[in-house]
Amino acid sequence: MIKNRVRRGFYADSVALMRIARELNKGGITASLMIGTPSNKALLKESGLLAKEGEGARPDDLIIAVKGKNAEKALALAEKLLSSGSAGPSSLPAELEDANLALISVPGEFAAGEARRALERGLHVMMFSDNVPVRDEVALKDLAIRKGLLMMGPDCGTALIAGVPLAFANAVPRGDIGIVSASGTGLQEVSSLLARMGKGVSHGIGVGGRDLSEEVGGRMTLAAMDALEKDPATRRIIVISKPPAPSVTKKIMARAKRSKKPVTLCLLGSDRKFGFVRTLEEVVQKGRKEKPPKKVKGNITGLFCGGTLCAEAQIILMDHGLKVSSNVPVPGATESGAAHALIDLGDDEFTRGRPHPMIEPALRTAYLVRALKDKAVGVVLLDVVIGHGAHADPAALIVEVLKGSRKLVVASVTGTEDDPQVYSKQVRTLERAGVVVASSNAAAARLAAHAVGGRSIT
Repeated sequence: MIKNRVRRGFYADSVALMRIARELNKGGITASLMIGTPSNKALLKESGLLAKEGEGARPDDLIIAVKGKNAEKALALAEKLLSSGSAGPSSLPAELEDANLALISVPGEFAAGEARRALERGLHVMMFSDNVPVRDEVALKDLAIRKGLLMMGPDCGTALIAGVPLAFANAVPRGDIGIVSASGTGLQEVSSLLARMGKGVSHGIGVGGRDLSEEVGGRMTLAAMDALEKDPATRRIIVISKPPAPSVTKKIMARAKRSKKPVTLCLLGSDRKFGFVRTLEEVVQKGRKEKPPKKVKGNITGLFCGGTLCAEAQIILMDHGLKVSSNVPVPGATESGAAHALIDLGDDEFTRGRPHPMIEPALRTAYLVRALKDKAVGVVLLDVVIGHGAHADPAALIVEVLKGSRKLVVASVTGTEDDPQVYSKQVRTLERAGVVVASSNAAAARLAAHAVGGRSIT
């Protein structure tokens, strides 16, 4: 028996919905709770969970889908759990006391309205939500700039404000380095590498992946650079992004030249002759020489949780003369005749209706199982991202899948000793299972390239 119930105009955190579904998936019941987007309805249909009522759900509705003999009882339990308030709709409270920042994580259809209300109340905003129209992003950032506030996002996954980690972030010490980043995992990788070198971050300001596009024009990146230049605790500024639109690149370069503080521009994959840093690793240190793994036959399959880490790996592999396909575009990339494949499993196409793989790695686990069985794959390349908001023990999940496999697996761990998962513990867990663990994401890509015969770089 398949039953659907639709809650109109109801949104909830995807992790909370996942927990409710797990509670329902007992006693012969299969259940899923998803926002009624077309892609989510397609997933429910493919899983045999979509009924007529669910087919009529709108993108701002919640579908409760259950299958089994006790479907009606399961629906009643789902309603009870949703009504408890643990996963229900949220909005800014009337009184925010001494708060000065609002973190917004609701479906994109609702996010812009909540952000505008927060900005009007004089609050800085970090918008974790994605799928927000670009016109709304521009309007919100213009409002924030007029009010002298930060509008971080949409799709801002990481920030470090005055030592406080927000969303996916690592426990790093305070210091004098300010970071502006259009990439969440880019900020995490650089701040973690700095921390492991004994250096600290004054502020890590996320701006959202579209901020340096032609449409948005680098509005918040420029505002954040202004803020860090005025900040007495910041002595050096780092800007991290995939290559911006050409017109925006000129703006960022001009602003960096005017800065009274040294600025490092890390625009992934950009030409070094213009003074840009090409990889995340180069922001912090020169590439370290590490013991190369054995040579193997076969191709590289990279399974990533971080989009920027995936892009950095692609750049490294291309620099070693390898042809790589990926769902993350980088300068000079080509899929024609590509033997090696990298996948960012945190991309929107994979996360609609399900938690990000850094929270719930089940999707990557499924891809990892396939890669280990694929005879054409010689090397599996992984990022392991720990910190606040991430899975409690991602290394243990990977090791469980690797049991009995002789495939070469190369990985890096993005994180610090002070993270809840503890950097060194994650490294040891992986190494005991035979995984080659590199000191950085870029180093892991270099080792993978060496293993399949990539050309040497002096």
